Amino acid sequence: MMQTSATEMSATLTEPDWTNRRADHSARVDRLIGAYLHNRAQGNTHPVLDFLFTYYSYKPGHLKRWNPGFEVVLTGEAAQDYAAFASYEPVDGPDFGYRVRRSLVEQRRSAIMFTRDLLEATMTRQPNLGCFGLHEWAMVYRRGQAALRHGSVPLRLGYDGTDAVVESMKIRCTHYDAFRFFTPDAAPKNFLDLSPASRTEREQPGCVHASMDLYKWSYKLSPLIDSNLVLDCFELALDARTVDMRASPYDLSDYGLSPIAIETPSGRAEYVRAQTDLSARAAPLRSELAMRCQNLLVSGGYSARLTAE
Repeated sequence: MMQTSATEMSATLTEPDWTNRRADHSARVDRLIGAYLHNRAQGNTHPVLDFLFTYYSYKPGHLKRWNPGFEVVLTGEAAQDYAAFASYEPVDGPDFGYRVRRSLVEQRRSAIMFTRDLLEATMTRQPNLGCFGLHEWAMVYRRGQAALRHGSVPLRLGYDGTDAVVESMKIRCTHYDAFRFFTPDAAPKNFLDLSPASRTEREQPGCVHASMDLYKWSYKLSPLIDSNLVLDCFELALDARTVDMRASPYDLSDYGLSPIAIETPSGRAEYVRAQTDLSARAAPLRSELAMRCQNLLVSGGYSARLTAE
């Protein structure tokens, strides 16, 4: 993972430097989703990866497009590639090039402030590791045949067995964007009554969806946020969604995914281990993204310390 740090200084990249970085980024994206995109082109679906490009609005083409981040000037003839993007502006001088428009910070100020406040609030809380991924179960509780949210993927324990798990355990969801998909019968069972306004008050770093959503908050601020950080967050989201679906009530054996059987003590222990690992991986990304937001607000921008991996 590339380590970055915010400063108030702008940076200039020569054409060989930034085109190499762009090529490395493209190769990394291909390693992560190249096979998936090939299968999707054949008409195949995937309950884990489809979610990352349907629930989240950033499409594969967006993810593939390399951006250097705010206050980084791309020089050389190839920089003309960025003239076609409305979010970029030319930079005059001896090293003519293109950079992300400085006015973009002011245009997105409210989004930057919201993201900073949410991430900083989340970082102040202790991880809650007692939810056991029941949110996906609560989304299908007492729905019968209508429970299949993921195409033809069957429920591992059937309809009655799924309902029985929800009724035997306490639902401890702290993430509104999961809670809002609960069935009417499941929502009152949650220990919190969540709302859109409660995000900043309730988000906590143990939540698998809070880790996954670092991808959303990073790409929503792109191209102010560089593609390296966005892709780091995407890779975490990919792993988090895999854990999320393995712990769900769905049978994903046809996709090579073994279940995390949260209806059993050993399954719950396995889920907590996976949840703890994801939370630990999310912590530096959350801190980095919050710092980027703060520097955008205070100084009008940041420049990544461009170090080799």
